[in-house]
Amino acid sequence: MPAAAVHLELVFSRPETTLAVTRGAARALVDLGHAPLLEVCLPNGRRADVMALGPRGEIVICEVKSGIDDFRSDRKWGEYAPFCDAFYFAVAPEFPLEALPDEPGLIVADGFGGAVVREAAPVPLAPARRKALTLAFARLGAMRSLRE
Repeated sequence: MPAAAVHLELVFSRPETTLAVTRGAARALVDLGHAPLLEVCLPNGRRADVMALGPRGEIVICEVKSGIDDFRSDRKWGEYAPFCDAFYFAVAPEFPLEALPDEPGLIVADGFGGAVVREAAPVPLAPARRKALTLAFARLGAMRSLRE
């Protein structure tokens, strides 16, 4: 009797790619006039890789994907939408862009900067949620500045 074939898909963490894409996406947002913070906990318990406050008070979230395996193994990205006006994926230049859904915005980035390849469709937050998120964002930024 032949042994049953076992398929294992290993997902490797690519911390150097994640760090570079995160840095580049944040720099791209700064170039667009936004003020980013990294690793922001959201009210639903999720963590935004990059969250930024825009010049008109808009809130942007970027989900960084280090590679195709990272994207395929993580389907929670839809849970960020209730906490931002615009949602983007941020990926490295070698990422297979055709694997990403069309709805979110797209930033291609490396350790030096990034570019918006596809704008996110804006979905404005309710005023009360915007106020709560903006206050939490400002407090987080102020508290982090004390640690530096």
